[in-house]
Amino acid sequence: MYVFKSIASLQNDLRQGNTTCKGLVNACLSSIEEKKHLNIFLETFNESALKQADLVDAKIKAGTAGRLAGVIIALKDNICYKNHKVSSASKILENFTSLYSSTVVERLLDQDAIIIGRTNCDEFAMGSSNENSAFGKVLNPVNEKTVPGGSSGGSAAAVAANLVHVALGSDTGGSIRQPASFCGVVGLKPTYGRVSRWGLIAYASSFDQIGPLTKTIDDAALVLEIIAGADEFDGTVSSKPVAEYTKAAPNKKLKIAYINDCLDNEALDPAIKNNITKTIEKLKQQGYTVDGVDFKELEYLVPTYYVLTTAEASSNLSRFGGVPYGYRSKNATDLESTFKKSRTEGFGKEVQRRIMLGTFVLSAGYYDAYYAKAQQVRRVVRDKTLAIFKDYDIILMPTTPGVAFEHGSKTADPIKMYLEDIYTVQANITGVPAISIPAGVNEQNMPFGLQLMARPFEEELLLATAKHISAL
Repeated sequence: MYVFKSIASLQNDLRQGNTTCKGLVNACLSSIEEKKHLNIFLETFNESALKQADLVDAKIKAGTAGRLAGVIIALKDNICYKNHKVSSASKILENFTSLYSSTVVERLLDQDAIIIGRTNCDEFAMGSSNENSAFGKVLNPVNEKTVPGGSSGGSAAAVAANLVHVALGSDTGGSIRQPASFCGVVGLKPTYGRVSRWGLIAYASSFDQIGPLTKTIDDAALVLEIIAGADEFDGTVSSKPVAEYTKAAPNKKLKIAYINDCLDNEALDPAIKNNITKTIEKLKQQGYTVDGVDFKELEYLVPTYYVLTTAEASSNLSRFGGVPYGYRSKNATDLESTFKKSRTEGFGKEVQRRIMLGTFVLSAGYYDAYYAKAQQVRRVVRDKTLAIFKDYDIILMPTTPGVAFEHGSKTADPIKMYLEDIYTVQANITGVPAISIPAGVNEQNMPFGLQLMARPFEEELLLATAKHISAL
């Protein structure tokens, strides 16, 4: 069976005739079937994937193939692909077929990528363990007793299990980076507005961002270079030119900050702390300036994030009422009962919890105390974060407090589950780019990641630094 190492080596083998796109697709489909007990894929697109493979094989022979020729990609089940099902892993959208393709999908296909299927995720991207899917939990391929992380757990697991070459996820509060850490792969969250959200089923519109999960940093750079950029269908996407991320290389001795409050946190796994400490020392030995900085707002990040995202979810998910499309309760007798019963039966408990919380913080009498206050804190967090970037080029921190935990160990306590996002939500609150790269394993041989953040739209510097640190 073909062993995938990187997009560059794959495409070299395709040009040399060592393998074919059709052969790769068939091999991936066989592997997905063999590992279906992991529950990573909700559906594979056999017919369209094989048809695309034939087209790309012909282009390779003709010398006209695109930059992603032969790259097999999985989509998180909240990214639309025309004439293919998309459900956000929710019963309320079960069997819904998308009428159009998201901008990211169109850009991938334009470069001759092959989309093989849709991956399981937490329902409407709400979760940190991939245990909230209406279609069952995903097993971590590294250790099947543990979660793969969430909400893009299926996408991270698909890459880690060698079922695909690349997967796309969405990151609202760490939903790309946290599963990347748990599964031992690369996960990149671009700057808010760097990648179009057109065709992404929304959770929290001012936080959501699409990004890649890959085996290598170079692969993440290439995929971002292709999917990033202006889009007439998304009013929040930036028109800033897209840099050549694939050529990113550090050209100076950077100033790097690490947050004292993160490394000194009692909840941080000793193996992760030890790894980051060693990384800091290696960077200092190479002449980099690496300093600890204080960020006392750390304890406010998670509550601020959950007040604001649930408020936006309450608004975004109000469209799912069982009338125009999606699940409709068979027990409904009139318009009011259609709304009530369809939403009660169609949404899972975690989604219901967040809708109710969001509705509460937006309600009369509580708006100023919760939502307005959280917006003020968001501004403080952004200002304090950008103040660090006035003196430093990169912020280095853990991706997660620990490694992947066992299934069911945190489902009874939502607060414990929410605190899994403590190190990742800062990048979403502030809109800055962040990446999680594989950093090591703990005593139980479970992987964990190291996280880097950069100034808005400085993905080029972020990727170059990530490559340097991963080679230490």
